[in-house]
Amino acid sequence: MRAVVIKEPHRLHVTTVPDPTPGPGEVVVAVAAAGLCGTDVHMLAGEFGPTRYPVVPGHEFAGEVVAVGADVTAFAEGDAVAVDPALYCGACHFCALGRGNLCERWGTLGITVDGACAEYVAVPARNCHRLPETVPLAHAPLVEPLSTIVRGLDIVAPRLGDNFLIYGAGTMGLLYLQVARRAGAASVSVVDVNEERLAVARRRGADAVATDADALASAHPRGWEVVTDCTGNIRAIEDGLTRPARGGTFQQFGCAPDQETARFSPFRIYHDEIRIVGSMAILHSFGRAVELLGKGVIDAETMITHRFGLDSYATTLETFRRGTGRKLQIVPSGAAT
Repeated sequence: MRAVVIKEPHRLHVTTVPDPTPGPGEVVVAVAAAGLCGTDVHMLAGEFGPTRYPVVPGHEFAGEVVAVGADVTAFAEGDAVAVDPALYCGACHFCALGRGNLCERWGTLGITVDGACAEYVAVPARNCHRLPETVPLAHAPLVEPLSTIVRGLDIVAPRLGDNFLIYGAGTMGLLYLQVARRAGAASVSVVDVNEERLAVARRRGADAVATDADALASAHPRGWEVVTDCTGNIRAIEDGLTRPARGGTFQQFGCAPDQETARFSPFRIYHDEIRIVGSMAILHSFGRAVELLGKGVIDAETMITHRFGLDSYATTLETFRRGTGRKLQIVPSGAAT
């Protein structure tokens, strides 16, 4: 089969690799589409520490089951599934605490083992979630990023009527916006340097948008109860850390390069009782994301703007880096659209 292979940082090839076969407890999925994520860009640049090279990227994906391994009874050939990429050991200290996303032997399809930027991928059957009829395969790769948003809101635990400020109107910021509104936010403001993305945020329900948070501050003189960075950009993070209201929360949701650092005021964190929280990947949230997508909480058609064939993976990365479009997908069986 054809697959994208990141051999090591800065070395990318589209090549032929052996077809996968399902082991016990596994199924093979014919990949319908795989979403590109900022993590994939960091992986190629050698900026995401957990990556194990060489690896086939692609951790946001869905497809059709085409082969079933021994002991698999919950799925059959022809089932349409979205796949939770998280691979937890189940035995370490953090897994025992129910914190599998912090697993000491943490793994993820497409990061530590081969993922879905390929025609086929073998996955644990327990990671598969059958899709409702209301979710077409072309939309289903959105389940994985949506599940990280669900996890992020689990951590923040917002109150009804909280005011949100989101940095970034890319895919993750727009998903966060739509879910926060559904979760009972009084208002959601969005900051991004890209005017076109801000226009989309406005259409998707943002109460206020701006290229600089200073332009929004007069409407929120006490700050915002929840401030979330969905960019991973250090300047945005440093600015965002100044924006929570007293007693508010700053959430680091975006993935910054693993060696970067940000400056902040420890005195303000102390004096104003600012809560700073991270949000790492998925935890007990994938199934709920399937349900939310099936119920139409997310405008999937607006979110997905480009589809590329496997041979255009490098072009997909460049399109992402330019900030063009929103969610970009790799379609192993097709060409760019």
